[in-house]
Formats: sequence, C-alpha cells, structure tokens
Amino acid sequence: MKQDRIREIVAEIASKPVTVATDENLFECGLLDSFGLTDLVTRLEQEYDIRIPDGDLNPRKFESLDRIAAYVEERV
Repeated sequence: MKQDRIREIVAEIASKPVTVATDENLFECGLLDSFGLTDLVTRLEQEYDIRIPDGDLNPRKFESLDRIAAYVEERV
C-alpha cells in the first residue's frame, strides 16, 4: 500500500516514527518543515518514478499522509 511506504519515507526524513493519523497535518505536528518538504518531494520522485513540478511545491498538497498518497496516485 502506498500510504504505508509514504509513512516510512516521512519517518526517514523526520528521523522519528510517524504515529499520527493519516489526515493529521505533518507540518503542524513537527514532522515536516520546508527543508523536509524538499527532501520528501525528491524521495517521492525517486520512489514512484514521477516528476513533481516546482509549481506543486506547496505544503498544503503534502500536509498529510492522505494528501501525499492522493497526489502520488494522480501522478503515477
């Protein structure tokens, strides 16, 4: 399941376990910041062989595991 792998990627970037609900804001709970977003996008591009345009580098698009999974699904 993509969401499980996305949770693993976020945990690697945050250097801590991701125990939040899938709809919880990853920025508000301190798991991601602007640097982490850049790392996340790079990892998603590598993992799923997708291209994320600079115009999509909006924290709102990647604020929760649900939103990240939905975004990746649109791109794959």
